[in-house]
Amino acid sequence: MTHQFSRRGLLGTGIGVGIAAGMGTSARAEPAAGGTPIAILDTTVIDGTGAPPQRGMTVVVDGDRIGAVGPARETRVPGDAVIVDGRGRFVIPGLVDMHVHSSGDDAVDPPLYLANGVTTVREMSGHPALHESRRRVEAGTLLGPRSVIASPILDGSPSLWAGRGVPYLDVADAGEARAAVKRAAVGGADFVKVYSRLTTESFAAIADETRRVGLDFAGHCPDDVPAPVASDVGQRSFEHLFTVWHSTCADEDEIRRALRAIRIEPGDHDGWLRAMRPLELRAARTYDERRAAHVFHRLARNDSHLTPTLAMHRVVDLPESVDTDDPRLRYVPAHVRAAWEAGLHGAGRTPQEAVEHQELFGHRRRFVRAAAAAEVPLLAGTDAGSAYCFPGFSLHDELELLVRAGLSPMRALLAATRDPMLYLGLGSGTIRPGGLPDLVVLDADPLHDIRDTRRVHAVVARGTLIDAARRDALLAAVEQAARSSSAVIHSCPCG
Repeated sequence: MTHQFSRRGLLGTGIGVGIAAGMGTSARAEPAAGGTPIAILDTTVIDGTGAPPQRGMTVVVDGDRIGAVGPARETRVPGDAVIVDGRGRFVIPGLVDMHVHSSGDDAVDPPLYLANGVTTVREMSGHPALHESRRRVEAGTLLGPRSVIASPILDGSPSLWAGRGVPYLDVADAGEARAAVKRAAVGGADFVKVYSRLTTESFAAIADETRRVGLDFAGHCPDDVPAPVASDVGQRSFEHLFTVWHSTCADEDEIRRALRAIRIEPGDHDGWLRAMRPLELRAARTYDERRAAHVFHRLARNDSHLTPTLAMHRVVDLPESVDTDDPRLRYVPAHVRAAWEAGLHGAGRTPQEAVEHQELFGHRRRFVRAAAAAEVPLLAGTDAGSAYCFPGFSLHDELELLVRAGLSPMRALLAATRDPMLYLGLGSGTIRPGGLPDLVVLDADPLHDIRDTRRVHAVVARGTLIDAARRDALLAAVEQAARSSSAVIHSCPCG
């Protein structure tokens, strides 16, 4: 078993270059007037339960809990409360990005998440720097989101991550797989991250050993393991839309044989993606609704979640849709922007390949719609940190893409609030007395237009108020830090 721990990994084409290190002083957590209550007055509450919006409501935050939620005329507001005018505004639970690869730079990622209303993240590749950031957030010395952190990536041997600087463990057999799980548990991982090149034997050992040590496992559906089988043995979430749909096609047996025949050099993540594309396309073209219904039933029965990461897939499948002058690039150092642009997966793609990728992205959207209709639990995640997936901002892109795929705005919001918080065991993810004080105040109704989640007026994170002025200051500080950055931290492509 080999392993590697470094700051981040680099995708060979450059698409995975992350934000940057060395970006100046991080934001310090300062609750409103040292714990002063916060009252959002006379607002519309979208409480995250799926219930209709409640108008004319007041929400009071008192320390580390929501103190009251009720009709504005009946709800007592403490005399010393900081007041947020909620008239004409909408309050939703704090947003959750369930698939991020943060850079470890506390001057950049944490403020970008919070400025966008993302108050919780699930880190999908473990690194000691991320644990240190979490300790600072929990101690109140860093203003940042709650975080749940994966183990190093557990991949087969040879690993797609060999030599790339990403925290990973490659496992060649069941014994190494069990040892890797034990190492993850000792290292403080909240869950075990599984990856694409694991063998059936190693994957089964991981499933068994995680049960023994009391950890969940989640990640890619391994190339050699059908999604229903992975679900049956306990995989809690499936990330991205790669091999997870192969069990829904009529040609599954032939595709599985082709998958087993793929030979990839150590660290050749791009080669794996290229080898996968024709098999993905064949699976999409032979999609069978009856087989899909069976797969979706298994996933739903087992409470296995799907994190589509359409924001990432759009960049990979439709590079022509990427705005290389996106104003959000102001929060990314110039040399990272250049690497992102140079590394778009569309570089060198033939016209026929471009058409095929457009077809694939269309099937990804239809697959998400079908899974949602079958009540497969969905989680909103972005692959933030990969190219053009901006920390914080991209969650709003993901919500828009989920709605375009066929979800209602309410269902999309639940995938970014209640459902991920329940999955993570961090509370209800709803706005109720006694709930966690993570809230987003919006200037428009996201149920009318999901794009309005971008219209953030204020954020409450861990009981700390980030009003409009402070939010502007956070973004300005990140922009300044990006201009002065000279070091690069690399990120995971499709991680």
